[in-house]
Amino acid sequence: MLQMKPLPHPDNQHLEATEGWLELGNYLEANEELEKITPQLRAHPFVLEMRYKIYSAANKWEMALEVARGLMRILPDNQWGYFYTAYALHELKRTKEAYDVVKAVIHKFPDHQMMHFNLACYACRLGERKEALSLLEMAVEMKGGIDIRQQALDDVDLEELWPNISEI
Repeated sequence: MLQMKPLPHPDNQHLEATEGWLELGNYLEANEELEKITPQLRAHPFVLEMRYKIYSAANKWEMALEVARGLMRILPDNQWGYFYTAYALHELKRTKEAYDVVKAVIHKFPDHQMMHFNLACYACRLGERKEALSLLEMAVEMKGGIDIRQQALDDVDLEELWPNISEI
């Protein structure tokens, strides 16, 4: 997801193994593998992104939030730090803060389908039904994106919009 210079060998293998453990649903082994990365490289954005994913898999949202905020600071022109920060805030039941984070930067990432989708979720949770529907429509219509209507029908954050999704 992030784009930058890859980690050197053997740290790149530890990062790949971390991702493999996460795909298998084992965040404990993923964390063990991530700890094998050279200490000086543990602040590399790829490593931070994996750390975020480990914390989110473990439902350690406060820790995930701190890592996501670090990604925002390190890579202010990359959407993932903002996306992860907002997601962690929402999981912490701080949806208004999540909404504010994404709303402030969404213009910088007009083609990021999931950012629009999540902003629709946050808006819907905050009672902004009309804005939520508009954002969801934009996300559905994005070129090159996936058809996320089924995902919207499965997302309880958008439950208020379920009757309207077939019209999008």
